[in-house]
Amino acid sequence: MIKLLMDNKDGELWDLSGIVSDISWKTTRIGRPGSLEFTLVRNGIYQAKDFKINTGDVVSFRYDGAKVFYGYVFKISESDDEAVKILCYDQIRYLQNAGTYAFANTTASDVLRRIASDFELKLGHLDDTRYVIPTLIEDNQKLIDIFCKALDLTLINGGRTYLLYDDFGALSIRDSENMLLDFVIGDRSLMTGYGAERSIDSDTYNRIRLYRDNKTSGKRDVYITQDSDSIARWGLLQLSQSVDENMNKAQITQLLDSLIAVKNRETRTLKIDAIGDIRVRAGCYVSIVISERGINQPFLVDSCSHRFDGGSHTMSLELKNV
Repeated sequence: MIKLLMDNKDGELWDLSGIVSDISWKTTRIGRPGSLEFTLVRNGIYQAKDFKINTGDVVSFRYDGAKVFYGYVFKISESDDEAVKILCYDQIRYLQNAGTYAFANTTASDVLRRIASDFELKLGHLDDTRYVIPTLIEDNQKLIDIFCKALDLTLINGGRTYLLYDDFGALSIRDSENMLLDFVIGDRSLMTGYGAERSIDSDTYNRIRLYRDNKTSGKRDVYITQDSDSIARWGLLQLSQSVDENMNKAQITQLLDSLIAVKNRETRTLKIDAIGDIRVRAGCYVSIVISERGINQPFLVDSCSHRFDGGSHTMSLELKNV
């Protein structure tokens, strides 16, 4: 059962549950806010005459009692028919703002605390991301990009994947390894279809080139590591990026080793259509069993789209093997 409420901030709380259709809740693991889209009929038979909806209105969505989405109306689309399409985003949308920050000896969790304080965003549970980032200096960059860079540094140097998500109105950080769901999707279990893909097109590199400007010598120091076997197989795929000038040679060598270990492999993705389970969202792990492809292991949910239409609840998942 759905429960969709709207607060238009003028003292009225509207229950839209009976007049909406085509509800879609989408989450993405990195860089995008969660969204809720739905359609309502203008001047419907059950609609109060003084009902109105405006950008900035607060929308909350529950399904079978579970808290699913809390966010704000960002787009209202109308046409010459009676259908009105509403697009809402959660708090992560406000991390699209730009800012300038200089952090030293800080964790990704502390980066989020600072940003949330500066932009008056509500925080929820924050796991300790542990890895201490020596320096992080960003000038006029999107807040979400600054925080994602902090998470990338944490993964490369600390070896752990963390998820930023909006937990019904509160920004939260969780260790993805603690988000393994306790059920299986696949053969004879929820799945209605799938597709698989292997690629070296987007995030695969077999040569890592790191550089820094040496103020003492006036030259640029360059550090390189590569895998000759995969270069022979795939051709040369190089990742080149700068490193902090305060990093020493041992730290740069460790970063090279970490990057080649993470990047020198195919990207494998799996897309699954299934009967919906509201516990599945981007960033969690779910066990997948597909016998004909020899798959029996947990996958990381990279993106997830739930659709609620009448009494039907379905979901589409994009999964990564990490």
